[in-house]
Amino acid sequence: MSARPVAEYAFYALLVAGALVFPFLATNEYQVYVMALAFIWAIAAMGLNLIVGYTGQLNLAHAGFMAIGAYTTGLLTVDYGVPFWLALLLSGPVAAFLGFFAGILSLRLKTHFFSIFTLCVGYIVYLVIEKWDVVTHGTVGVIGIPAPSPIGPISFDSTRALYFMVLAFLVATIFFKRRLVRSLVGRSFMAIRNSDELAEALGINLMRTKVVAFMLSTFIAGLAGGLYAGFVRFLGPDLAREYHTFDMIAFVLVGGIGTLMGPVLGAISITWLTQSLQFLENYRMIVFGPMLILLVMFMPHGIIGTFGRWQARRREKQMRASRGAGRVGAEARAHG
Repeated sequence: MSARPVAEYAFYALLVAGALVFPFLATNEYQVYVMALAFIWAIAAMGLNLIVGYTGQLNLAHAGFMAIGAYTTGLLTVDYGVPFWLALLLSGPVAAFLGFFAGILSLRLKTHFFSIFTLCVGYIVYLVIEKWDVVTHGTVGVIGIPAPSPIGPISFDSTRALYFMVLAFLVATIFFKRRLVRSLVGRSFMAIRNSDELAEALGINLMRTKVVAFMLSTFIAGLAGGLYAGFVRFLGPDLAREYHTFDMIAFVLVGGIGTLMGPVLGAISITWLTQSLQFLENYRMIVFGPMLILLVMFMPHGIIGTFGRWQARRREKQMRASRGAGRVGAEARAHG
């Protein structure tokens, strides 16, 4: 095994170890709650990054699909008595099923036309949840969502236990996405992101591949929504609002668009930055907004993207220096 994968695995192991000890280092339960919530948003942002960062399609209905997954779990458990874990398992497939129909319609459009269409789709999802109160409870929302049922000796009746449950799903999502983006399917997504014409020349079916990316993205959003329902245990129509999609776009941009860990870093850093500015109340956006603008201006590839490019330049310099030293050595041996 080369040095790079070893360093990569060591990096992931360090992150997981830090996440595992965090609840024991936190000074109060609220910090554990905030971090778990950041993990849920990180999962949702990873789904958005799949369609935006890897496939190049700016989907503005992502929060709507997260709400679909959340309401699937919430309504099935509260109104129909379905066990939590079964309802959670259905949250992703239901969101992906509806995402299929939204995808085959919207993906016929390109660039900003696609974004505007999906913005409308997200708003329609919000209106359906708010107005169809016979099914969705309307503006009252879904109240009293039960906590996840125990799995053998493991119960989820505390914030710390729920934190570890969410962390397990986050690690599983990272593992799945890492395998996906390095597979032939993931490389097809990136070929489409780079150029539709190039992808077609390589024999990639554009529509089918985009729909697959869209469905996988909505599946992850629905799963994150199901986790949100089980963790917060209350749902309202506002979960489908477009500003939640814009929050997730900010997570992706700050962390690094088109990178594996970028959405995770973005979700965690922005969540805690927002928490640290709570004392400013409604004025916190005066501080937070310019910071975000400066970050996007001077680090357009995000934190991880910028670091990755710096590493690539460093490796290139080392390779050039190595080749130069080898050439000098060969010339010296030829003349000596």
